[in-house]
Amino acid sequence: MGGKNKQRTKGNLRPSNSGRAAELLAKEQGTVPGFIGFGTFQSDLGYVPAVQGAEEIDSLVDSDFRMVLRKLSKKDVTTKLKAMQEFGTMCTERDTEIVKGVLPYWPRIFCKISLDHDRRVREATQQAFEKLILKVKKHLAPYLKTVMGYWLMAQCDAYAPAASAAKDAFEAAFPPSKQPEAIAFCKDEVISVLQDHLIRETPDTLSDPQTVPEEEREAKFFRVVTCSLLALKKLLCLLPDNELDSLEEKFKSLLSQNKFWKYGKHSIPQIRSAYFELVSALCQRIPRLMKDEASKVSSSVLLSIDDSDPIVCPALWEAVLYTLTTIEDCWLHVNAKKSVFPKLSAVVREGGRGLATVIYPYLLPFISKLPQSIIAPKLDFFKNFLTSLVAGLSTERIKTSFSECSAVVSAFFECLRFIMQQNLGEEEIEEMLINDQLIPFIDEVLKDPRLQDGQLFDHLAETLSSWETKADMEKDDKIAPNLAKVLLSFWERLSEICAEKIDEPEADVKSVLGVSSLLQVLQKPKSSLKSNKKFVKVRFADEMPESNKENEKCVSSEGENSEGSELMAEPPASHRCSDVISPLRRKPLENLVCRLAEMSINYINDQKSEQHLRFLSTLLFSFSSTQVFKVLLGDKKERIIKSKPLEIATLIQRNPAVQFLYQKLIGWLNEEQRKESSFLVDILYSALCCCDNNKERKDVLDNLTEVDLKWNSVLQIIEKACSSSDKHALVIPWLKGDVLGEKLVTLADHLCNKDLVSTVSSESHFSEGWTLLSLVLSQHVKNDYLIGEEYVERIIIKLHETLSKATKLSEVENNDSSVSFICDVAFHYFSSAKGCLLLPSSEDLLLTVFQLCAQSKEKTHLPDFLICKLKNTWLSGVNLLVHHTGSTTDKQSTFLHLSALWLKNQVQSSSLDIKSLQCLLSAVDDLLNKLLESEDTSLLGVYIGNVMPNNNEWEKMRQSLPIQWLHRPLLEGRLSLNYECFKIDFKEEDTKKLPSHLCTSALLSKMILVALKKETVLENNELEKIIAELLYSLHWCEELDNPPIFLTGFCEMLQKMNITYDNLCGLGNTSGLLQLLFNRSREHGTLWSLIIAKLILSRSVSSEEVKRHYRRKEGFFPLTEGNMHTIQSLCPFLSKEDKKEFIAQCIPALLAWTKEDLCSTNGGFGHLAIFNSCLQTGSIDDGELLHGILKILICWKKEHEDIFLFSCNLSEVSPEILGVNIEIIRFLSLFLKYCSSPLAESEWDFIMCSMLAWLETTSENHALYSVPLVQLFACVSCDLACELSAFFDSTTRDTIGALPVNLISEWKEFFSQGIHSLLLPLLVTVTAGESKDTSETSFQNEMLKPMCETLTYIPKDQLLSYKLPARLVAGQKTNLPEHLQTLLNTLVPLLLFRARPVQIAVYHMLYKLMPELPQYDQDNLKSYGDEEEEPALSPPAALMSLLSTQEDLLENVLGCVPVGQIVTIKPLSEDFCYVLGYLLTWKLILTFFKASSSQLRALYSMYLRKTKSLNKLLYHLFRLMPENPTYAETTIELSNKEPKTFFTEELQLSIRETTTLPYHVPHLACSVYHMTLKDLPAMVRLWWNSSEKRVFNIVDRFTSKYVSNVLSFQEISSVQTSTQLFNGMTVKARATTREVMATYSIEDIVIELIIQLPSNYPLGSITVESGKRVGVAVQQWRNWMLQLSTYLTHQNGSIMEGLALWKNNVDKRFEGVEDCMICFSVIHGFNYSLPKKACRTCKKKFHSACLYKWFTSSNKSTCPLCRETFF
Repeated sequence: MGGKNKQRTKGNLRPSNSGRAAELLAKEQGTVPGFIGFGTFQSDLGYVPAVQGAEEIDSLVDSDFRMVLRKLSKKDVTTKLKAMQEFGTMCTERDTEIVKGVLPYWPRIFCKISLDHDRRVREATQQAFEKLILKVKKHLAPYLKTVMGYWLMAQCDAYAPAASAAKDAFEAAFPPSKQPEAIAFCKDEVISVLQDHLIRETPDTLSDPQTVPEEEREAKFFRVVTCSLLALKKLLCLLPDNELDSLEEKFKSLLSQNKFWKYGKHSIPQIRSAYFELVSALCQRIPRLMKDEASKVSSSVLLSIDDSDPIVCPALWEAVLYTLTTIEDCWLHVNAKKSVFPKLSAVVREGGRGLATVIYPYLLPFISKLPQSIIAPKLDFFKNFLTSLVAGLSTERIKTSFSECSAVVSAFFECLRFIMQQNLGEEEIEEMLINDQLIPFIDEVLKDPRLQDGQLFDHLAETLSSWETKADMEKDDKIAPNLAKVLLSFWERLSEICAEKIDEPEADVKSVLGVSSLLQVLQKPKSSLKSNKKFVKVRFADEMPESNKENEKCVSSEGENSEGSELMAEPPASHRCSDVISPLRRKPLENLVCRLAEMSINYINDQKSEQHLRFLSTLLFSFSSTQVFKVLLGDKKERIIKSKPLEIATLIQRNPAVQFLYQKLIGWLNEEQRKESSFLVDILYSALCCCDNNKERKDVLDNLTEVDLKWNSVLQIIEKACSSSDKHALVIPWLKGDVLGEKLVTLADHLCNKDLVSTVSSESHFSEGWTLLSLVLSQHVKNDYLIGEEYVERIIIKLHETLSKATKLSEVENNDSSVSFICDVAFHYFSSAKGCLLLPSSEDLLLTVFQLCAQSKEKTHLPDFLICKLKNTWLSGVNLLVHHTGSTTDKQSTFLHLSALWLKNQVQSSSLDIKSLQCLLSAVDDLLNKLLESEDTSLLGVYIGNVMPNNNEWEKMRQSLPIQWLHRPLLEGRLSLNYECFKIDFKEEDTKKLPSHLCTSALLSKMILVALKKETVLENNELEKIIAELLYSLHWCEELDNPPIFLTGFCEMLQKMNITYDNLCGLGNTSGLLQLLFNRSREHGTLWSLIIAKLILSRSVSSEEVKRHYRRKEGFFPLTEGNMHTIQSLCPFLSKEDKKEFIAQCIPALLAWTKEDLCSTNGGFGHLAIFNSCLQTGSIDDGELLHGILKILICWKKEHEDIFLFSCNLSEVSPEILGVNIEIIRFLSLFLKYCSSPLAESEWDFIMCSMLAWLETTSENHALYSVPLVQLFACVSCDLACELSAFFDSTTRDTIGALPVNLISEWKEFFSQGIHSLLLPLLVTVTAGESKDTSETSFQNEMLKPMCETLTYIPKDQLLSYKLPARLVAGQKTNLPEHLQTLLNTLVPLLLFRARPVQIAVYHMLYKLMPELPQYDQDNLKSYGDEEEEPALSPPAALMSLLSTQEDLLENVLGCVPVGQIVTIKPLSEDFCYVLGYLLTWKLILTFFKASSSQLRALYSMYLRKTKSLNKLLYHLFRLMPENPTYAETTIELSNKEPKTFFTEELQLSIRETTTLPYHVPHLACSVYHMTLKDLPAMVRLWWNSSEKRVFNIVDRFTSKYVSNVLSFQEISSVQTSTQLFNGMTVKARATTREVMATYSIEDIVIELIIQLPSNYPLGSITVESGKRVGVAVQQWRNWMLQLSTYLTHQNGSIMEGLALWKNNVDKRFEGVEDCMICFSVIHGFNYSLPKKACRTCKKKFHSACLYKWFTSSNKSTCPLCRETFF
C-alpha cells in the first residue's frame, strides 16, 4: 500500500482507495452498483435497490455522515467497528432531518454489514440501527421491506449480544402487538431473501474467494444458513394465522428443493438444530404442507433419532414428537423395526450418551404415540425397551451423575406405570413387568449405592401408592383384583430378594444399607417427591381418550405429559393427608420386617454380627412395635435380676421392648471393645417409644443411669435428644430429674479435681465427661436448659472454683490442667445461653476469665493457646451479657461493676509493667467494643464512670510521679522555683513498673477512644479530665532528661494504640478542656502550665482561644506559684502589648521590697522571673527600662548585699535566696544579650565583679551540684561568664569606642584570667570525679555545657602560661616544657570523656596549642640529622597514647563492619563519644602535622607509617562517611550552583547546638578525610595502592566524585595566591585544566615544567611533563624530572614546596654541588641535607641516609660507584 505522501507515478490514473474507486465508477457508468458482499447475479437488485448518482449522494448527505458511510465500506475490522460506533453516536446527537438524509443509503450498508464475519461489528451494527430507529421512527417504513429479512436473521445470530441488540432494535421499532403486522407487511421479501440464502447461495457467492480465506468463507456461509433457518421459524411463529395461506406456495417451492432436506444431515450441528426447529414450527403452523411431504419429513426426522449432539438433541426430539403427532402415517415411510427402534435402543442402552436429562423425559410421550401395529408383539417390544432402559442405568456416566441417574429412573417408572396401565389384565405382561423388570431393577439398585441417589425408592413408593390407591378406589371388577394380584406378586418377590441380602453371615454392607433405606421409604405413606419441584411427574388415568392424544401439543423438556387437566387430578384430600398405610402394603411389609428382624437377631446371637446389629437399629427406628420386639425376644424367657425395683420388674414382665432393653441392649452397650454405639442408642429410643407413658420411660432411664449406663452412653442419649425433638420429648422428665442432675454434679467435681496424669482410657473418659458437661450447659430447648437449673448453677460454681486456682500453678502444670476443658465448656455455655438464663455464678466465672485474660502471661502462667481460648470465652459471655442487659433489666450486672473496680485497682496499684498494661488495654478494648453493641447507650458511660478515680486519687497519683521532669524546664528558664524540689529518683526496684498515673490515664484514654466511636455521653466533664490527665502523663514523660527504657516503651505503645492527644481531641469537643487546664495551671502551676505552652506550640490550640483566659492581667496578681508559672509558659506566645502590661505590673513591685520580700514568689523573685521570661523572647527593646532594672539590682546589692551569693558556701543558703540569685544572674545574661545602649563604667564593674564572685561560689561548691538549685546556679553563673566572654571576643574597633576606656584591658588582664583560672581547674575537678551518669543530657552534667563553652574562649597565651598541678608520665619521650606537657597530659585524656561538651571544649583548647608545639621538636631536629637509620619522630606522645586507646575502642565498634558499609552512630551514645573523640584527636594530629616544617613532617609521617595508625583511620573513615555527603537543604537550591557537601562546608563544632547532632560524625569524618588528603597525600596514596581491589574501587570512586575537585581547586588556588617568591623561577596555575606551569631561567638556560593533577587527585600520580628545555643535557633533565615527580608522589608536601625543593636542587647543581649518586639529587628528598659523606677512593659524596639504605639493602659496605670498601 502506498503512503500518504509518496510521489504518484506519472500517468497513474488509478485511485488510491476504494471510496475514490466508487466515485470513478459512478462517473464512467452513471451508477453505483449495489453489491452485497461480492455477489454478481441480477436477482441481487430485486431486494437491494441500486442507488443512482454518486454526486447526488454527496449533495444530499451531511458531510460527516458521508465520511462515516465511506469508512463502513472499508475492509479493516477496526475501521468498520469505530465507524459504526461513530454512526450510532451521530444518529443520537444530530437533528432528525440530517439523519433522515442517510436513510436511502442505509439499507444497502445494513444488509451487507449485518452479515459481517466479525461479531463485534455485527453487534455494533444492531446497536447503531436501534439509535437510527429511535431518531427517524416512522420514516423508516419505505425501507422496511429491504432490511426486514436481514433484521430477522440478525435476531437469530449465534452471537448472543448481537442477537439481543437486534431484538432490542426490533422492539424499539415495533411494540409486541404490532410485530406480526410488520412481519406480514414484508413477508414476501423476507421469504425471498431467506430462500435465496438457503437454496442459491454458496460460500463463494457470499464472500470473495480471492480476498477471503476459505475457512472464513465457510464459517460465514454456515452462520448465514443457520440464521436463515431460524429466521424462517421466527417468521412462522410471528405471522398471524390468516397470513399463512398466502405463503403456502413459497413454502411449497422451498420444501420441494432437495437441498433443503439435506440440511437435516448437515455436518454442522447448529444447522441441524435450526433445521429441526424449523420442521417443528412447520408441523405446528402448516401441517397440511408437511403431510404432503410426509416421506421426506418422516425419514429426515425419525431416521436421525440417534443424533447425540447436545446442540441438536432437544430440537430433534421436539421434531420427533411433532412428526408423530402431525403425520399419522409417518411409519409407512420408514421401517420402524429395522431403522428407528434399533437406533432408539442403542441410544437408551448407552444411557443417552450423556444427554439423559434431555432425551429420557421424551420417552414416555414417544411410546404413548406408537400405534399398536408398530409395536406388535407387545411383550417383546416392551421387554426389550425396558431392558434397554435398565441397561442404560449401569453405564458409568449415569452412576456418577445424579441428574442423569434421576432422569433414567424417572423415565423407567413412568414407562412401567404406563405399560402396566395400558395392559392390565394381560398376565404375561404383568409378570414380565414385575418379575423380569421391576424386581431385577430393584435388585441391581440395592447392590450399588450410587444408583440409590436417583430417588429410585421414592419412585417405587409412589408407584406402589398409585397402584394401591387404584386397587382400593376402583369399582371395576377387573382392575382391583388384577392390581391386588400384581402387588401380591411384587411383595413376594421383594421379600425374597431382601431376605437373600440379609440372610448371609457376612452380609454386604451396601446391600444391607440399600434394604434398610428401601424399607424406610416404603414405610412412609407419603412420597417425598411431591415436595421436589424439580421433577414433575406424570399421573395416569384408567383411560386415555384418543382425542387427547391427537390434540396433544409440544411436550416440555421436563417430561410433563399434557394429557388434559383431568388426568393430572390428585387423589381426594382425605386420602392424601392420611398417614394410614394401605392394608395392601401394611401386612406384607410387617411380615417382611419381622422376617428380617428374626434373621438379624439370629446372626447377632450366634455370630455377634455388627452388620446385622446396625441393620436391626435402622429397622427398629422405622418399625418400633411390640410385635417386632416379641419376634426379637423369641421363645427364650431369661430371668432379670431380682434386685431391680418393683415397678421396673413389673414393666419388664409386661413390656417386651423393656425386656429386650434389659436382656440384650444393656449388654451390647457395655461391651468394652465396642468402638461405636450410636446405633445402639437408637435401639434404646425405639424401645422407649414402646413404653406407655413418660413416667415409665423416666423410671427406666433413672434406673439405667444409676446402675447400668456408662457416661459415653449417657452422652449419646443426650446428643440424640438434642438432635431430634421427637426423641427429646421422650426423655424430658429424665433430663430434668434429680438422678441425672446429681450424677452430673459429681462428674464435674471429679473432672475438675482429677489430675490427668493417668491412662489413655481414662483420658478418653475425661474427654467424654467434659463433652457431656459442655452439652448439658450449652444446649437449650425452648429457652430452657436441658437439665434442672439448680444443677447448672452447681456445675458452674465447680468450674469457677477450679479456674480461680489456675494462677497458682506453673505454665507446665496449666498445660496439662483442666483449664482448657473449662474454657471450652464455658465458651459453649456463654455462646448458646439466652439472656434470661444468665446466672449469678456464671457472672463470677466470667469475671475470673476476664481477669486471667487481662493480666500478663508472667502473672497467670498460662500458655498462649489457653489465653486465646479464655479470650473467646469471656467475649462470648460479655456478648450475651450486653444484649441481656440492654434488653431486659435496668440492674447493672455484677460482672460489669466488679470488673470496673478491679481495673481501677490494677492501674492504681503501680504494679504494672508495659507488657501487663498492654494486656490490660487489649482486654479493655475488646470489652468496650462489645459494650458498644448494647442497645443501652448509657452502659459504656456508667462503666467508664466506675473506673474513673476521684480528684483526690488523681492528685495522689500525680504527687507520686518522680519530680525529675522539673530539671529541664528549670535549666531552660521556662519555669522558676525558689524552694528545693526533693530529689525523688526512680527506685531501682521500680525500674520496670509504670507509675500509676501513667497506667490510669492510658487506660481511661483507651476507654474514651472506644466510647467516642458511638458518641457516648460522659458525665461530670469526664472527657476533659481524662484528656487533661493523659496530657499530664505524656508531658511528664516528654520533659524527663533521660527517660528509662520502660517509659520510652510506654510512649511508643500509646502511639501504636493511637492513644494521642490529637486522636482524643478529634473525637470530642474540647472547649472545656482549655478552661480546665487553665484552672489547674493557675492553681498548681508546674507541669500544667507547660502543657498549655505545648498545646499552643503544636498548634493544637490557637492563640485566640488562649487569649480569652488571660484577658484580665490583674487577675494573675498577687503572684502565686501557679500564676507565675502560667505567665512564664504563656510568654513566648504573648503579643508585645500583653507583655508590656505584665511588665508594667512587675516594675513597681521590684522597687519596694524588704529583704524578706525580695526572695518570695509575690516579691522580687516572682516579678523578676516574669520579667526575665518576657525578656527571654527578645521582645523588650526599651533600653531605659533594662537600665532601670539594672539600677534596681545595684540598689539591692547596696542595701542587702548578703542576699548576693558572692564567694560563699551554698550548703547553708536557703533555696529562696538561691532562687532570687538565679533570676538576677539570668537577668544580667539577658541584659548583655538584648541591651544595645552603652553601659556606664560602674554598671560594667557591677556585672563583671558579680560574675567573677558568683563563679568563685560555683567553683567552691562543686560538691553540691547534685542539688537542683545549686546545679542551676552553677549553670547560670557559667552562662553569664560565657556571655561576657562572647561579648568581648566579638568586639571590633568600631564597638570598642563605645566602651569605657580601660574596660578591654581590665577584661584581658584580670577578668578573663580570673574566669579561666577558676573554670580550668573546675573542669579537671568535675571530670575527675567518677560519676555514674556522664551523659550530656543528664541533669548532673548540665553545667558542663556553659562551663565548657566559656572555656572555648580561653586565649592562647593564657593557655600556654597557665600552670596546672604537675602530671607527667614516666618514660614519655617529649621535647616540651614541663608545664605544657602537664597541660597536654591533663587535657588530652578528656577527649574520651563521656560528655560531648567536654570533648569539644578540650578540642578547642588543644587546637589553639597545636601550632605552637612543633617548634620544640624543631629545636632538637639536629639530633636526627645524620643518624645511620631511617629516622622517625612521634607527634605529641599524649595524643599518640590516647590514639592507641581509641583505636582499640573503635576496633570494637567498627571492626566487624566491612569497609564501604556505612555505620550510623546514634547521637550521644557511648559509641558516639568514642568516635567523636577519635576523629577530634586526628584533627589535632593533622593540625599539628600541618604546622610542622617539611623536615619534621617527614619524620612524623615515618612514625605514622610505622604504627599504621593512618591506615586504621582511613578504613574507619570509609565506614563513617556517608554515601552522599551533600547537605539535605541543598536540593532546593538552584541547579546551576555547585551543591554544598561536607567537604565544601566547614564543620562548626558547637556545644549548645544539638539539632545537627545526627550529622556531626559524618561531617567530622569527611572533614578529617579532607585534611588527611590535603596534608598527607603521599601516605594516603601508598595505602590506597596497597589496598584490596574492592576497597581500592570504593575509595577511588568516592574521592573522585566528592573530594578531588575541592582539593584540586584549593591546590591550584594556593599556587595562584602564593606569596612565595622564587629568584629566577615563575609559577603559573590554570584552574580549568588543573595544571601548574613553572619556568626556571638562569643566564641563557630556560627550563619549563608542566605539573598535571589527575582527576582523582591526590590518589593518582601527578604527572610532570617537559616544556621548554634549553641548555640542559637530556640525562640531567630526566634526573630533575624524576626528582620532582618522586617528591610530589612520595612526600607529603604541596606543589609549591615540591617546586621549591626542585629549584634548590637545580641551584645547587649550578653552584657546582654534585648529585648524590644514589638518589641523583643534590638535596635529599627526605631530610633536605646535602651530600656530605665522601668515598676516600673515588672522592664522590653521598647523603648519609642514602648510604645507610644502600648498606642495609645490599648487605655490603662498599662504595656504590668504585666498589671499594667505604671508610
